[in-house]
Amino acid sequence: MIIRSKAPLRIGLAGGGTDVSPYSDIFGGAILNATIDLYAYASLEPLNNGKIEFCIDGKNLQLSVDSSKVLEIAHPFELFIGVYNRIVREFKLEPLSFRLTSYIEAPQGSGLGTSSTIVVSLIGAFVEWLKLPLGKYDIARLAYEIERIDLGMSGGKQDQYAATFGGVNFMEFLSNDKVIVNPLQLKEEVLYELEFNLLLYFTATQRLSATIINEQVKNVKEKNEKSVEAMHHLKEQAQQMKDSLLRGDLNTIGEILHFGWTNKKKIAHSISNNLIDTVYETALANGASGGKISGAGGGGFMFFYCPAVTKIKVAKAIEGLGGRVQAFKFTNQGLTTWTSNRDFDL
Repeated sequence: MIIRSKAPLRIGLAGGGTDVSPYSDIFGGAILNATIDLYAYASLEPLNNGKIEFCIDGKNLQLSVDSSKVLEIAHPFELFIGVYNRIVREFKLEPLSFRLTSYIEAPQGSGLGTSSTIVVSLIGAFVEWLKLPLGKYDIARLAYEIERIDLGMSGGKQDQYAATFGGVNFMEFLSNDKVIVNPLQLKEEVLYELEFNLLLYFTATQRLSATIINEQVKNVKEKNEKSVEAMHHLKEQAQQMKDSLLRGDLNTIGEILHFGWTNKKKIAHSISNNLIDTVYETALANGASGGKISGAGGGGFMFFYCPAVTKIKVAKAIEGLGGRVQAFKFTNQGLTTWTSNRDFDL
């Protein structure tokens, strides 16, 4: 028997950064995001040898330890160990024995919510195996607490909820870590047109989002007027994006993205750099009407709204800057788990 799970990555269309405390606690945040058909996978095989084995597939990284209730955090298996320790503690379990393997279809640190999506997929494997009584909100909140509280990793709340729920969602982030997920019921033709006109581009660079997020948090705590006002505008942008999509008014999407990008660059110095600015300006010069960095900023993926038939021209222009265009489709399905009873020769 082997247990499988998968959770989708996401692109943040509007409001990015307003899900990070203390901004969300003080002012309330809002984000509009959409999951895409790039996934984080987990496979869990129960063992009876008193061992716990972790494997990051594709990187030849493995860890084998004796089973116990609490495992010592070890790099680069922090997410695996954080999930295991919390599951055992939360549900008062005896030490477990298993092999847990993960695989993700995008580089970590690329702005698509990779770390949080891995955590959601790992939790999903345990939920399927142990039949844990957790709903979608429970899983997303548990993933958030494991990353942000148990492991002390900087970041927001949107990624865990996007990976768990899936689809196009308008999310509200309130005080006391309260989150409300509002799925948008969009007309098929609106979703198809949005997908057709969006171009996802990997800059071939990665970054540590913690540095950017910590600067953002510092600016809010110190009441940096420029940064806080920019975040207010980003929250406004999320509402604008929601209204335009529900009306099917896609002519305004590029303009709304550009409004957000202009403000996002004001919340922390390292969100953009010379390469990102060059890619952005080149995309607009070749027909894109707006765009943004995906995630915290500093590198990773960017995306652009390319109206009419400008997508091919934009793609050719920015691929000449050293990155690559990433094909994608939107997906409505969030975390998915299943059990395979096939025999495997591992």
